[in-house]
Amino acid sequence: MDETEFWELIDSTREASGGDPEDHADVLVERLVALDPDAVQYFARHFEVRFNRAYRWDLWGAATVLLGGASDDAFDFFRCWLIGQGREVFEGALHDPDALAELVPDFDEEEDGDAEDLGYAADEAYETLTGTPMPDLGLPAPDEPEGTVFDFEDERVLADRFPRLWERFGGGPA
Repeated sequence: MDETEFWELIDSTREASGGDPEDHADVLVERLVALDPDAVQYFARHFEVRFNRAYRWDLWGAATVLLGGASDDAFDFFRCWLIGQGREVFEGALHDPDALAELVPDFDEEEDGDAEDLGYAADEAYETLTGTPMPDLGLPAPDEPEGTVFDFEDERVLADRFPRLWERFGGGPA
């Protein structure tokens, strides 16, 4: 499975689920189970690489604004959700996290931003296919987010760093 096939699978399963994060994970597992175990491992590697790429302070700050706060776990689930939104949204958010204000026009704080199950889809499919857990992919997880840390508790900092997100999700001017 190459990168294009990875993103096509993400997009087609998101569309088939109507964009619901929980349904998306279920549809993805169904599609992965139709592949061979090696393809599922390749999918898992692609997912994990992107999950690690999104481990950045600026993206965590954007998630904080979008979600009204983002603990460690909430940020993990947000990164899964972000991957699930497809290549254009994912790459756009990495390039400019504040652009999420335009990249996700239908963002619903009650339903979006949390796709924990999407992060386990490949593991579930692999175990269904083989009866064994997914082997270690050999990809090192970063110890700390990339970039410069800043104060997520300071509304003025968030409003200055993410003006479009702040205006839409943070409650207006700080």
